[in-house]
Amino acid sequence: MKNISILGSTGSIGTQALDVIKNNRDKFRIVALGANKNIDLLYRQILLFNPSAVSVGDYEGAKKLKNMLGHTKTEIFYGVEGLNTIAQMDDSDVVLTAVVGIAGLVPTLKAIEKNKIIALANKETLVAGGALIKNVLKKSKSEIIPVDSEHSAIFQCLKSSNNLNEVEKIILTASGGPFRGRKVRDLSSVSPQDAIKHPRWNMGKKISVDSATLMNKGFEIIEAHWLFDIGFDKIDVIIHPQSIIHSMVEYRDGSIIAQLGAPDMRNPILYALGYPKRLICSGKRLDLLEIHEGLTFEEPDIETFRSLKLAYDAGLEGGTMPVVLNAANEACVNLFLKNVIGFLDIPRIVENMMDKHNKINNPSLEEILETDRRVKSEIYKKYKVVF
Repeated sequence: MKNISILGSTGSIGTQALDVIKNNRDKFRIVALGANKNIDLLYRQILLFNPSAVSVGDYEGAKKLKNMLGHTKTEIFYGVEGLNTIAQMDDSDVVLTAVVGIAGLVPTLKAIEKNKIIALANKETLVAGGALIKNVLKKSKSEIIPVDSEHSAIFQCLKSSNNLNEVEKIILTASGGPFRGRKVRDLSSVSPQDAIKHPRWNMGKKISVDSATLMNKGFEIIEAHWLFDIGFDKIDVIIHPQSIIHSMVEYRDGSIIAQLGAPDMRNPILYALGYPKRLICSGKRLDLLEIHEGLTFEEPDIETFRSLKLAYDAGLEGGTMPVVLNAANEACVNLFLKNVIGFLDIPRIVENMMDKHNKINNPSLEEILETDRRVKSEIYKKYKVVF
């Protein structure tokens, strides 16, 4: 029996993780849940899983939840400190980090310091704080098991070899998002509703927009660099519209090992929570005979989807440059979802913020968080929006 804490339990990954856990109650027990504003859904999750502690976004949410629950043994925390508290609980074995944005960085660090197994579904943690995370891991008994389908695939493919010197390159696959095949002239008037209609995956709004711009794949490049200790020159991206091959590893002898599966996040979630054991999948399985359209591959169009190149550039530059990439993108996606800026404004503003940034090498946690705050503040101030 593994004790699980979920940070971001009301989001897309969090709800799918709870679905996995509900079907494996003999193997997993929920000890803590963290959410932001969706108090009604969190309330229903508490009734179903009976965690010993929960955290919500603010005091008002905590007060509302307390009134809904009445007399309960579940402790209620709130704010940043609340999330940090449930990330460090003594009776938790695995912490699933599934919150959106840089909010996942600090609680993940706290959980690593407490020697927790990290099931990582938050890209921004390694994008903004990869070096910091790696340094803390060296002093801890903690381990990161990736939840993203692409990194889960690579993690599994690398199990065939314990020697990274045998790896020629990592190949990250991407569906291409809802605008695959379109050119710049076709994207000037797309709406947020268009951007969040992902052709293959059921995801939250933010990550759906990131997938539409290919920034999501750019983040995965930086993540792969930190997760697998591999240079950016050995990380490729290929468009694979069917989302059947989740990623591949090419070895120096020319062999390519791929991990295939149904486009369902419950499978990599189950693998991460059950690791090192493989548990029985109760969800959708891949039937090769049903793939009538075949498996196809294309080169990414980096002229149209410039976010991919920006991510490569930020990763190679290092220091606080990936922090700027992430912060500017996060702010721009928020503005786009509110119809304040256009789809093509996202990479334009991100690039502008990167161009004028004075990079800090080997930043501390405080410098990472301050860079994130300053970049977002500048963008929001320009467009006179408060978040």
